[in-house]
Amino acid sequence: MTVDENIARISNVLLYGGMTAYLFSFIAYAADLAEGGKEIRSREARRAQASAGGGTTTLEKPAVGRRRRAAAIGTSLFVLATALHVGSVVTRGLSVHRVPWGNMFEFALTGTCVVAVGYLVAVLRAHRAGLGGGRDARYLGTFVTGPILVTLGIALVKFYVVAAQLVPALDSYWLVIHVFVAILATALSTLGFSATVLQLVQEKRDRVKAAGARAGGVFMDALPGSVELERTAFRLNAVAFVMWTFTLIAGAVWAQVAWNRYWNWDSKEVWTFVIWVVYAAYLHARATRGWDGRRAAWLSVLGFACMLFNYLVVNIFFPGLHSYAGV
Repeated sequence: MTVDENIARISNVLLYGGMTAYLFSFIAYAADLAEGGKEIRSREARRAQASAGGGTTTLEKPAVGRRRRAAAIGTSLFVLATALHVGSVVTRGLSVHRVPWGNMFEFALTGTCVVAVGYLVAVLRAHRAGLGGGRDARYLGTFVTGPILVTLGIALVKFYVVAAQLVPALDSYWLVIHVFVAILATALSTLGFSATVLQLVQEKRDRVKAAGARAGGVFMDALPGSVELERTAFRLNAVAFVMWTFTLIAGAVWAQVAWNRYWNWDSKEVWTFVIWVVYAAYLHARATRGWDGRRAAWLSVLGFACMLFNYLVVNIFFPGLHSYAGV
């Protein structure tokens, strides 16, 4: 089939519009965190002054003013950005009459879209739970929007290719199954990595506070504690690991169909297995050996670092059977 250049151009326009909306959403979410941290510090200071003066503190209303307005603006812009992003993915696929994850650019385009949709689902679920006193999930907004923008920027600058048909080796239904599940696993691992980084920062701030010093990063006071962040990261990584296991198995089956061998010691295959081993070690240490906190978190960080290495280095610089695919 021929490529529809007009639809391909529409896809690019939608992507640029989505990135612009993501940028303003990032700014709004950052303002939300900054204002939230200041409000929390201000309330703590008033309580301390009241206690020092022998008075009693009055009940304070939750911070629902400017900070929540900023979060609402950020979320509205994020919804707009995600809608444009989804439109870009769909039109990219329509322009080439196939699934839009046949190369590194399309993998990044679709993967970040899944991250965005996953974040909105988390916000919606937290909002419904919040009616009963649950925590607002919009604290993750800055740390989701930022990586999405960076990934899309790198994809446009380094990996962009014009819309085109697949090479014969990739023209298989296994592309739909194998790569799409890999996209889901990568998206969940990205969210888990964001939660892990925040957990490590919160743990360091907790140690500083325990030593009697003043912890930096006022905006971090508006985020959940390190224990809650660690639990969130574990849940995300656990689901991602299941999908990554399926990706590894499906890749082996596809290799048998394409090359008559389940395993070829290709560089991409080896690093996919390395990622699986690292995340398996993380889950094992966390679930059976009681490695909560920093020790397990650093294994999670190592797993995501291996995933980035697989995508950004192995795909580009390591020769192998997957070199023609760019994914």
